[in-house]
Amino acid sequence: MAPLLLLFSVAVLIAAASLYLDNDGHHGPAATLRLTQASWQETVAPGYSAPPATIDSATLPPSWQLVALPFSPSIALLRQAESGASGTPPHAVHVSWLKVAVDGLPVTSRLALYGVRVKTDGTIAVYINGKLAHQAQQNGPSWNSTRTPLWFTLDNGPGSPPVREILLRLEHSPASQTALSSLRLGPADVLRPSYQVRLWLQQQLPAMLSAAFMAVGVFAVFVWLRRPREIAYLLFFNLAATAFLRGLHFYVDLPVANDWFAWLTVNSLFWLVLAVHFFLCQLHQRPLAWLTRGLVAVTLLIGVLTWPLLAVLPNMPTVTPIIYLVAPVMSLVACVVGGYCAWRHSLEGRMVVYGLLACTLMGMSDWLLQNNVISAEGWYLGAYAPAVCFITFGALMYRRYVDAIAEVELVNASLAERLKKREAELEASHQRLREIELRQTISDERQRLMQDMHDGLGSSLISAIRSVERGNISDERVSQILKDCLDDLKLTIDSMEPVEADLLLLLATLRFRLEPRLEGTGVKLLWEVRELPALPWLNPSSALHILRIVQESIANILRHTRATEIRVGTTSGADGVQVHIADNGGGFDVAQTLYQAGGRGLQNQRRRAASVEGTVNWQSNPAGTLFTLWLPLERKA
Repeated sequence: MAPLLLLFSVAVLIAAASLYLDNDGHHGPAATLRLTQASWQETVAPGYSAPPATIDSATLPPSWQLVALPFSPSIALLRQAESGASGTPPHAVHVSWLKVAVDGLPVTSRLALYGVRVKTDGTIAVYINGKLAHQAQQNGPSWNSTRTPLWFTLDNGPGSPPVREILLRLEHSPASQTALSSLRLGPADVLRPSYQVRLWLQQQLPAMLSAAFMAVGVFAVFVWLRRPREIAYLLFFNLAATAFLRGLHFYVDLPVANDWFAWLTVNSLFWLVLAVHFFLCQLHQRPLAWLTRGLVAVTLLIGVLTWPLLAVLPNMPTVTPIIYLVAPVMSLVACVVGGYCAWRHSLEGRMVVYGLLACTLMGMSDWLLQNNVISAEGWYLGAYAPAVCFITFGALMYRRYVDAIAEVELVNASLAERLKKREAELEASHQRLREIELRQTISDERQRLMQDMHDGLGSSLISAIRSVERGNISDERVSQILKDCLDDLKLTIDSMEPVEADLLLLLATLRFRLEPRLEGTGVKLLWEVRELPALPWLNPSSALHILRIVQESIANILRHTRATEIRVGTTSGADGVQVHIADNGGGFDVAQTLYQAGGRGLQNQRRRAASVEGTVNWQSNPAGTLFTLWLPLERKA
């Protein structure tokens, strides 16, 4: 904030210095004439009136006094009250006359008269050689003349007489202050840059600063509507609104009555101090109830006493200078107390105190200028108070915004770091789970293989050994048992091959194992399988059950029928697939074989099918047997 304030102050000082040098007769262009001597007198009229078209200064009372320009007559406050209580009629209007003699101006084609400031609350009329050449504020009392430079061009065509006398007629109320800066007369194109720069710095720039502050304040109130707990945004809007009301001097086209203008501009100063005090309390987090009650009471009291509808203090030009002295006292108290509370606890609070102190000093300078304590060519520095407030609170909001972004970035970095650690922990945990799952899978698969070998291969070998030991088995039977054991071992190994949920691939593996054996027996194998949907549940354990069911069915055909042909086919339905095995043997009684003591093979097929939530079915007649295995597309678990 300090560089911004310094840059702003330097820019204002440079502009003021350049204007001062330009207004000085020794430094300005030689073609212009600076008027620094005038004759002054004051008369009384019954009321405001339109200026006459012509006037002869010789007809005015001869009570002229020689004065220097700039002319800032100092009127003490007691003298103002005394003049209001004299025998002057209550609606009387005072008229100040200023006569300036012109001599030595070179003759040019187009002249202009330029003055930095004419201060009055009534009509301004300028006469050149006794003829009315310019008038302003002709609609009664006005409140913006002190911010508007005097400027008009003279109609001095070829043959026009030279300018000999300039007479100014200034109407004003009895208690108001009047002042006139030095005047410059010269070519319009030479004086216009000085006038435009002064007008811009004295009226247009403050208006833009105040409007910009108000625009940001409106943005702040919309932020507050979305975030009601952030009361600082509402206070920022209050600051912007009160600063805008305080700058009504610069909006010359606003239709504000004089009484209401005075009430708004005076009271907005107190509202501004009160809003800054609340802002400070928000920053240093100390309520200061006694100070708050005092400031609110003074603000309300002045607002009521100066309210135009009550007219308790109707003569605003008389009481306004006194009231304006209360505002800096309030501001200084708020500065001292708020600065003390925020000195060690809030850097932002100290920034606000510095800004408030700068605005207070500017306001005191304006009070001195308004009451003719300093030259009429001075500057109303209070016009730039909104810029100071804007810079101060803008820097405050910017700092909070940057800190909020930094805090969010810090939180995001912390979250990212925690997420990274958590991901590493999850990855390590996942790796441990995978290792445990792999060990468990290997253990389960080992257990399954051991159980399958014990139930199938082991029982067959034990049965063969016992039969051999007893000597009641033929060599052919031993060979058949060993072949069955070998086939069972091959099935167990084939079930471990990855089939990727493809039943056709599993059946093809079985065909690879069985086809050489079938060729040795003279039985023809017809392979009529078709495309089938995938079975997601097809794991090694389920694959072994399916292989044993199909193997058992083909083995039964080879052992118990005289078939010369075996057909293997597949079909698919809405909820499952089917494997068909048909032969052209003599057939058998399914019910008798299934439930007799020796039908354990068919029961094993049914049990294995049930373990994969499937079913088996036999259809047999003298022309052959059709075995069907149905398997579901999806299993419940």
